[in-house]
Amino acid sequence: MFKKVLVVEDFDVIHSGIKSALEEIGIEQIEYVSYCDEAYYKIKKADINNEPFQLVISDLSFEKDGTPQKLKSGEELINKLRKKFSDLKIIVFSVEDKPFRIQHLYKNLKIQGYVWKNRNGLKELKKAIHAVFFTDQFYISPDLNSAIHPKKAVEITDYDIFLILNLSYGFLQEDISKKLKEKGVTPSSVSAVEKRLKFLKEHFNANNPTHLVAIAKDFGLI
Repeated sequence: MFKKVLVVEDFDVIHSGIKSALEEIGIEQIEYVSYCDEAYYKIKKADINNEPFQLVISDLSFEKDGTPQKLKSGEELINKLRKKFSDLKIIVFSVEDKPFRIQHLYKNLKIQGYVWKNRNGLKELKKAIHAVFFTDQFYISPDLNSAIHPKKAVEITDYDIFLILNLSYGFLQEDISKKLKEKGVTPSSVSAVEKRLKFLKEHFNANNPTHLVAIAKDFGLI
């Protein structure tokens, strides 16, 4: 079992619950931080001292309390950790349940587990830790399994990224259609572009194209 774990969580009551859960499965050294900047520097220092953390359990959202922070979310922390510590095991423990958010963390940031912070969250967290330690399989809370199930999940493709990226550049649907035809990409008709963008707006709950671009940027898609 993991010997040294860092928990990144800003609510004391959640800290206590996680601490009890981790102690129950025999984790010896459990450290806690409430800020993402602090988490990154603690992980970096431990690595320099040849006493690295083996697992990080992090929330995604953190309350603002006036303390200046460069890393303002768990996702920003994970993104930075992946660039420096590619082998570090990471489990997200969050109330967030949006499929595209989970897909991004799983496919692009290569997290090892995603646990939904609900009434069964701590029970699932223990299962996730065991799964991550003993197997190479991605663990996700059963209630969220459809978020990454290939038959149920809505996959954001390179085609979708191309559409949103060109929207961000200010191109109209007619312009995007023309660009697709020049690249030999199908479907490329204006109606096809319009239909897919309408679907993406509905999927991301975006009010308009500008809002869709903003959401895509927030999730690191463009």
